[in-house]
Amino acid sequence: MTALFALATSLLWGLADFGGGLLTRRTPALTVVVVSQAVAAAVLGAIVVGTGAWSAAGPRLWFAVAAGLVGPVALLSFYKALALGPMGVVSPLGSLAVAVPIGVGLFLGERPGLLQVAGIAVAVSGVVLAGGPQLRGAPVQRRAILLTLIAAAGFGTVFALIAEASSSVTGLFLALFVQRVTNVAVGGAALAVSVRRGGVALPAGGFPWASVPALAFVGLADVAANGTYSVAAQHGPVTVAAVLASLYPVVTALAARGLLRERLRAVQAAGAGLALVGTLLLATG
Repeated sequence: MTALFALATSLLWGLADFGGGLLTRRTPALTVVVVSQAVAAAVLGAIVVGTGAWSAAGPRLWFAVAAGLVGPVALLSFYKALALGPMGVVSPLGSLAVAVPIGVGLFLGERPGLLQVAGIAVAVSGVVLAGGPQLRGAPVQRRAILLTLIAAAGFGTVFALIAEASSSVTGLFLALFVQRVTNVAVGGAALAVSVRRGGVALPAGGFPWASVPALAFVGLADVAANGTYSVAAQHGPVTVAAVLASLYPVVTALAARGLLRERLRAVQAAGAGLALVGTLLLATG
């Protein structure tokens, strides 16, 4: 069950990142974050009311609030790092996020077997290579590296926090709702500050109403990914769940290849293959 839900997480996050990346080509990143998360919050709010999930409120919700505070900071840092580039450096460095939940799992006493350790090493190596690491070319700005490391730490922290935010299905719905409301509040405040400083909130043609379905998909896929990861982490070792969930860059690369006809470099194809081998080792270990 852990492997199944963690792999579902990587699929959903990979597709959400792919969709978000396309949307930010036409719409400011902050607006994409706020609108997509607002749609997700509205849907989750209806689910919470319909299922009576308010009854599951408790101290664990503070983990969801913390995840909601950290998430937008990590995402915006990642987008800014991508803008500074090169993507061939930023994307593999971002995959270091997996180190946080793995560290938490080891701290809590998890001890993966030898086969699983091998699977973790192979899978993480595959994810880094699938990002297409740029080993030569123009020098990388220190700010881009710093922002990427901040984003990686933030994403990893969200991994760890959301896994602790609930202990039941109804509690999970409530935790995800609280997380999304916090995301919208933080992102909205950042957007307001950006506009006051002369930033742009909307593209030249006004609000992109035609993009609403895509924005909804990005927000809901992100929510679903958080939910499946929480289930995976609660039913098995966090170290295994985190590694399998971190395969989302491979999904994003394959989506770009299939839908945008982007050609995979040899190093990316090799990375995807290694990620698959690592997945098999983890699933069988």
